[in-house]
Amino acid sequence: MLKIFKFPELRRKIFFSLFIIVLFRLFAHIPVPGVNTDVIRQFIQGNALLGVFDIFSGGGFQNFSIVTLGLNPYINASIILQLFTMLVPSLEELSKEGESGREKINTYTRFLTVPLAFLQAYGIYFLLNRQGVINNLATLQLMVLIFTMTAGTMLLTWIGELVSEYGVGNGISLLIFVGIISRLPLSITQFLATVTAENIFDVILFGILSLGVIAAVVLVNEGTRNIPIEYGRTGVRSQKVTNFLPIKINQAGVIPIIFAVSIVMVPSLLAAPLQATPYPFLQSLGRFFALNFTQNALLYNVFYFLLVFGFTYFYTSIQFNPEKISDDIKKRGGFIPGIRPGAATTRYLRGVINKITLAGGVFLGLIAILPFIVQTFGGVSNFAVGGTGLLIVVSVVLETIRQVDSLMTTRSYHSYLD
Repeated sequence: MLKIFKFPELRRKIFFSLFIIVLFRLFAHIPVPGVNTDVIRQFIQGNALLGVFDIFSGGGFQNFSIVTLGLNPYINASIILQLFTMLVPSLEELSKEGESGREKINTYTRFLTVPLAFLQAYGIYFLLNRQGVINNLATLQLMVLIFTMTAGTMLLTWIGELVSEYGVGNGISLLIFVGIISRLPLSITQFLATVTAENIFDVILFGILSLGVIAAVVLVNEGTRNIPIEYGRTGVRSQKVTNFLPIKINQAGVIPIIFAVSIVMVPSLLAAPLQATPYPFLQSLGRFFALNFTQNALLYNVFYFLLVFGFTYFYTSIQFNPEKISDDIKKRGGFIPGIRPGAATTRYLRGVINKITLAGGVFLGLIAILPFIVQTFGGVSNFAVGGTGLLIVVSVVLETIRQVDSLMTTRSYHSYLD
């Protein structure tokens, strides 16, 4: 553990990441001017879905801080840009231009984040105003509120990218991770306060399931399918060289969960505003959303599962290109035993990734709706394992540890050469 502080460069990266985390926690406690945070806090505690939104903003929503929106507008902008990348030929070509192309797409994502943050900021004000949590604001006060929350999102986006560039780990994922674990001490305290002799079985079951889920997440995240690749060598004594192409079971990581959470809460957030409209159809739609899009509703969990499953396939298709990998293998004089180079290799790799992604997508979807499964089929009431939060936490920790190990290995190699 202490070895990571032996290398000055790695030490600077770690301290920089810790500094950004402290800043993030500070921002989450700076309230937007002109609102009563105590009333908002009470309202959120009675709304499970808004409580999930608060977790992802690191408590920023509960405090109605300058980072109330968290990174949700940026995540939504990323979803839209990635969808357009598959539909718009110019964006698809841009994504194939390497680092420069990705940087341009990231710039477009940041530009799109601004109007989305405006819309979400006004949507939150409209929702809380209709519920009587926030009083009617004057035009200037409303503009201050919207601009402040939009600026908070852009600030988080900026410092997240700084962590990715100068710190350790993926900055956006790390900030979401910090937002989740920031409430861990309070949650543990509240949970221990409810432990009695009558519910000791629930406590034991909670511990067993939590350990099982953690172990399963680690196994799936670290699991790979190794495809053998042979390279022939010519010379006085011809010999065969065999390498392996590792394909991760969970190519998409935690991204599908983050994307799905951003979308699955939209119907419930729209329920109250739709019911407040004078139009009968929209009122009926709002009542339908309010009834069927709660955390314990079947339709909500089915929709959540399908979103996670679909985003797993979508993101994997972006990350893993069978044609490109097949061409790379062919150019280097390699082949998969029993498979012809070229189109046959591409079809084989596509079949393998589809099968692996099927297993990975089902696993991620089941983890996402784990509380619903336990409460419905396990017969355990008032019990919920935070599958989504646990998946994100474990995935981010594994990713960060992997990057630290890589930096240490690289630095040790350079030190040996010097």
